Amino acid sequence: MDIQSHRDLIVWQRSMQLVRQVYELTRRFPREELYGLTSQLRRATVSIPANISEGHGRGTRRDYAHFVTMAMGSACEVETLLETSVIVGIVSYDEIRICAGLLDETGRMLRVLRRRLLSRE
Repeated sequence: MDIQSHRDLIVWQRSMQLVRQVYELTRRFPREELYGLTSQLRRATVSIPANISEGHGRGTRRDYAHFVTMAMGSACEVETLLETSVIVGIVSYDEIRICAGLLDETGRMLRVLRRRLLSRE
């Protein structure tokens, strides 16, 4: 398959599924977390596909790899925020299971994409 757009990338598609799942999850968070964990978790999650698409739109592999690296950082942040949500008792591990699975898959794909981008320099 020829990649014409960031929308063709499976990693972008999975990260968008993650965005949808995180929004569904955080709708159940307490109102007092609206400007805390809810906001931070949503922003970090949205940052993943946003960085993938921005990197894809850049002119060089090096720039693309830089934005993929930023997406990887956001994925790590999401992982920590999901874990924090469990630790402080907002949700259970079972409730974050779908998000965690999508996050793991996205993270693996991002690492492979970054490695391929950097190996072609």
